[in-house]
Amino acid sequence: MTELRTLKVALLGCGNVGAQVARILIEDADALAARTGARLQLSGIAVRNVNAPRDVELPQDLFTTDAETLVKDADLVIELMGGIEPARTLILSALRNGACVVTGNKALLAQDGPTLYEEADKAHVQLSYEAAVAGAIPILRPIRDSLSGDRITRVLGIVNGTTNYILDQMDSTGAQFADALAEAQRLGYAEADPTADVEGHDAAAKAAILASLSFHTRFALENVHCEGITSVSAADIAAAKDAGFVIKLLAIAEKLSDADGGEGVSVRVHPTLLPREHPLAAVRGAFNAVFIEAENAGELMFYGQGAGGTPTASAVLGDLVSAARRLVLGGPGRTETTTGHVPALPIDAAVTSYYIGLDVADQPGVLARIAQLFAEHGVSIEIMRQTIHRDAESNVESAELRIVTHRASEAALAATVEAVKGLDVINSVTSVLRVEGV
Repeated sequence: MTELRTLKVALLGCGNVGAQVARILIEDADALAARTGARLQLSGIAVRNVNAPRDVELPQDLFTTDAETLVKDADLVIELMGGIEPARTLILSALRNGACVVTGNKALLAQDGPTLYEEADKAHVQLSYEAAVAGAIPILRPIRDSLSGDRITRVLGIVNGTTNYILDQMDSTGAQFADALAEAQRLGYAEADPTADVEGHDAAAKAAILASLSFHTRFALENVHCEGITSVSAADIAAAKDAGFVIKLLAIAEKLSDADGGEGVSVRVHPTLLPREHPLAAVRGAFNAVFIEAENAGELMFYGQGAGGTPTASAVLGDLVSAARRLVLGGPGRTETTTGHVPALPIDAAVTSYYIGLDVADQPGVLARIAQLFAEHGVSIEIMRQTIHRDAESNVESAELRIVTHRASEAALAATVEAVKGLDVINSVTSVLRVEGV
């Protein structure tokens, strides 16, 4: 029997995901060798503190604080440290030394991916990052490979489990945002500092990666319009529910025609109303899902656990096996598929529908004035509902209007909202949210 080649694997970081990756490499060594045609030897784990407590029991002699030396002696490097530095320097060192790299670092890829891709191409090695988007869900390889013969026109994704859990709790229990966030933190879905999640930054980094692969163009974090969920109230959730919608934080990338007739891509993250019959509306708890529209394949949805040590480790190991197979069989590394440049469009160019909540004076002619104003701005109203309220103290009646528009440019919709605010019959604009799937 031919003796298998041994490939040295360096692991950078041993948090939730890293510890599970190390466990699988050790426990499933024989199975991984059979799949790759080589022994994957975990040569070391670089950490800040070798004596820190960990959930998974691992051989103590594997731990080191000398990440630089570990990387230089590796055939395969798994980067799970997160952050920009020293992860960026270590990945570049690994690539330049001829090692294939597997990373889950969406922030680094969104900020400086082009530099990493270029170095991987120069060294003819593989840079893989399936774990950077949607945890265990195999989404990046299907976009890059399975759909490479098609034209993707639109991607809608629930790619942050923390915000999906919070919004789902608000929808299903009526909880306020602060209470739902506190519960997410108690369960470990949200960090002590949840800013990256609730402000949409985590989803925006993933949106840049999805857009880059889907439209074969390099998009960076700066190309993504980003809004979080901190302004979404229990009243917004209840009103959406009453109208047959659910609110989700969506990462959206879609190809549009610009003002001059050319093509561009809108990449954005924001709270979005979806009809309850839309497939993404049924994604509950901390799960993730990505909905793709392509010219020939039609509509596709990928669903699964978007976070967690073991699920994300599954994505990391998938990339590792693929990279190891390439080293065994030979051939160039596979990184990205940029074939041109489609410009990123500003948010004003996006085409969407709006949900607008208005508190208005209850008097004749109000509905007609509002409808006329929408028409003057070229925005068509699809649904208008009115509810009468009486203030218990003043005994004054007012009306709550809920309007859903047809799709129009973001610029036209924003201008309409501003004009509505100027009407003397408007007490307040209670909510403005975008709508998809109608």
